[in-house]
Amino acid sequence: MQQEKNTSEIHIQDQKIIENKELSIWEALFPVLALVAMLAYNVFVFGDDALSGSNQFILLLGGAVAAFVGFRNKVSFDSMMEEVAENIKSTSGAILILLMVGALAGTWLISGVIPAMIYYGLQVLNPTIFLAACLIICAIISIATGSSWTTSATVGIALIGIGDALGISMGMTAGAVLSGAYFGDKMSPMSDTTNLAPAMAGTDLFTHIKYMTYTTVPTFAISLLFFIVLGFTLDISGEVDSNALLIDIEKAFHISPWLFLVPIIVIGLIVKKTSPLIALLAGTILAAIFALIFQPEVVAQIANVKELDFSSSYKGVMKAITVETSVATENEALADLFTAGGMSKMMGTIWLILCAMVFGGIMDAIGALARISSFMLSLFDSVFGLFASTVFTCIGLNFTASDQYLAIVVPGKMYAKAYQDKGLAPENLSRTLEDSGTVTSVLIPWNTCGAYHSGVLGVSVFDFGVYAIFNWLSPFMTLIFAAFKIKIRQLVVK
Repeated sequence: MQQEKNTSEIHIQDQKIIENKELSIWEALFPVLALVAMLAYNVFVFGDDALSGSNQFILLLGGAVAAFVGFRNKVSFDSMMEEVAENIKSTSGAILILLMVGALAGTWLISGVIPAMIYYGLQVLNPTIFLAACLIICAIISIATGSSWTTSATVGIALIGIGDALGISMGMTAGAVLSGAYFGDKMSPMSDTTNLAPAMAGTDLFTHIKYMTYTTVPTFAISLLFFIVLGFTLDISGEVDSNALLIDIEKAFHISPWLFLVPIIVIGLIVKKTSPLIALLAGTILAAIFALIFQPEVVAQIANVKELDFSSSYKGVMKAITVETSVATENEALADLFTAGGMSKMMGTIWLILCAMVFGGIMDAIGALARISSFMLSLFDSVFGLFASTVFTCIGLNFTASDQYLAIVVPGKMYAKAYQDKGLAPENLSRTLEDSGTVTSVLIPWNTCGAYHSGVLGVSVFDFGVYAIFNWLSPFMTLIFAAFKIKIRQLVVK
């Protein structure tokens, strides 16, 4: 990157932090305030349709405001564009995963994998225990895989379908799914964020995980209690005829327990530390083969032919992978469940991520992210103030940088010495980074995590945000522990 005279770079791990000592705090905050104002008005005008394109343009306008601030502080256009390019490059893996998730969802539909999950799920899970079961199932899968993204793309999609069939709000189901998924993501030694946080703070992985249990387990317990109580308050009696749904699923698909081999193999590959892209590709191809074996009539319907041959089989499978497909059913309650968007469905989410990376990249290039972090650090002198500053900085960076990794790396780098000076063990910082940086990323629509999960589950952030109780309760829990000095570990003087 072309180095400006008034900026400096800090390299740590694979991340880069740009500092600009000439940038005032008000200049750093101005693009953020402008973005908030423009997004608020845009959502007021467009409502739930804001994510269809207008919010994406607003993010670009926010980037333009940040660029104007950069020009005033002698940051060149080329420098800003180079940082934008770096940010977009860093999301290439996420974009490819999104495309593969779309392909996976399409083949899992026509193969009968998702209908089978819904079929058996309807028989095992009733509305009263469903949400609590979602939380526990997703927590287990996420601990095993180390990835909230994989959990959402596999069992998450199926649970959304089961919940919808049971007459439960998709926002409630998605909230339970993501609460469980992010619990596992935090606590799994295979999670990338769980490894990144202690690396930034200067502690080891298993000390970090053990120390996180103090705040994470109570938060999970409260979340479980919430969904148990919510389950008992659901009033959907008489609204859903499960027997009719089961019969109609059997009419449309050949249901067999053998279909569960596909998700089992995918999850097994992830647990064995196979690249998510390879695992998702394997799951897509395997499901396509299963579709031809178990559901030839469905593939023929998608290909618009009466009998399958090699050409029509190829056409049916490729349509399921790439574009929106629907399996015919007379049951209106199953119509949405029997529809998948393929890779094309993910393009809106990818569009949002790219625009968010433009704003985040320019904010980073002009030194605004580092300036906001250092300002927050200077606001407080007490131990509680230090924890509070860390929490607000992580949430703020999830909002401005649109990336959970930057929300861990930047505060981790900026605050490490401050925690040391206060005599606090580094695991205090690593825990706070996870409690506020990792879990809140999914609550912001234009953050890579928020955009991903919204796109995969087909539920807007505004719908699931209020029910993702584990995610928004975690920062409060870490602040409560700090306020009452509960399990605040001090540095050991040797």
